[in-house]
Amino acid sequence: MEGATEKKVVPCTIWEFLLYFLRLGTFGFGGPIALAGYMQRDLVEERRWISKQDYLEGLALAQLMPGPLAAQLAMYLGWVRARVVGASLVAFFFVFPSWLMVLGLSVLYVRYGGLAWMQGAFYGIGAAVIAIIARSAVKLVKMTVQKDKLLWAIFAVMMVVTAITASEIVWLFLLSGVLTVLVRAPPRLRTGPSVGGLAPAWLLTGLHGAVSLGTLGTVFLYFAAAGSFVFGSGLAIIPFLHGGVVDRYHWLTERQFVDAVAVAMITPGPVVITVAFIGFLVAGLGGAAAAAVGVFLPCYLLVIIPAPYYRRFAQNKQIKAFVTGVTSAATGAIAGAAIVLGRRAVIDIPTLAIFAGTLLVLVWLKKVPEPLVILGTGLLGVLLRGGLSR
Repeated sequence: MEGATEKKVVPCTIWEFLLYFLRLGTFGFGGPIALAGYMQRDLVEERRWISKQDYLEGLALAQLMPGPLAAQLAMYLGWVRARVVGASLVAFFFVFPSWLMVLGLSVLYVRYGGLAWMQGAFYGIGAAVIAIIARSAVKLVKMTVQKDKLLWAIFAVMMVVTAITASEIVWLFLLSGVLTVLVRAPPRLRTGPSVGGLAPAWLLTGLHGAVSLGTLGTVFLYFAAAGSFVFGSGLAIIPFLHGGVVDRYHWLTERQFVDAVAVAMITPGPVVITVAFIGFLVAGLGGAAAAAVGVFLPCYLLVIIPAPYYRRFAQNKQIKAFVTGVTSAATGAIAGAAIVLGRRAVIDIPTLAIFAGTLLVLVWLKKVPEPLVILGTGLLGVLLRGGLSR
């Protein structure tokens, strides 16, 4: 069976693999859940560059480790293809396009004092994103949970807990894995044995003027902490960021923070790339770079360090059962996150209509590119917001 599974994997060059992630980072809208769904569809189902087992192991590892889900999954798949070099290159190719786009929007924001049109775009895009997430969640359910009663129970509990708490609780993921091990493959008991003045002012100039390298260091350490202790996705990291950026350090106002979240949602790639926008507003180009490196470095290290050992023992019965349980919990959390985001994005009749229309388009016209859907709903949102404000 293992040999048959391996034969299904189609070889590709590292350049082809990297170009895929460059494209995904450039055009992949919808947040971590949608991005994970794209990888499953493109790399497992259509291109067959990655085996189903490797994808599921990567998804489980991404849920177990702190940091942005989509980025960790991408790094793990890069590790599967070319070990540390593959993970490193995939990380760069996947994150850099969205970082560059956010940087451009940040420059415009600082220069012109706001992005009023963005709220209108987000009004439409938010509802469309929920439809994309819902469709991706359904596909993941079919792939991971299937008809297994235990996995359905884990899925349901995690969906309800995530929907109620609006956060992802790591110990529940671990508990789901342990429970599946105890039910499916119970183990046998065994016995035995400051230099701020040296940096160019333009490099560290944010919304409120130039800052010191000390502030830049604070930006890096804060976002490294965010990447180290926040599990799952943008859904989990946004409340964490709000507490530090707005309440603790007073780097941004409430409105500026909302704009930062909107930037993350209307640009492709990982949702947590919003940290680059925040970093730029605080400390210019240097802040954008420090924030991005800070938030992604921990998840990168937490992929390449355990990956060799994780894969080596992945076929162990207990580990396979643990991964199955965690993956089902992750799928439930994804469904719960869709509910939470839906409550925030589908707020009236126009957004409900956009959500339903997008879902119909995705289901009936399967070849329609998601970026085109996002662009269309964003323009519709601007028009509706303008019309509603008059």
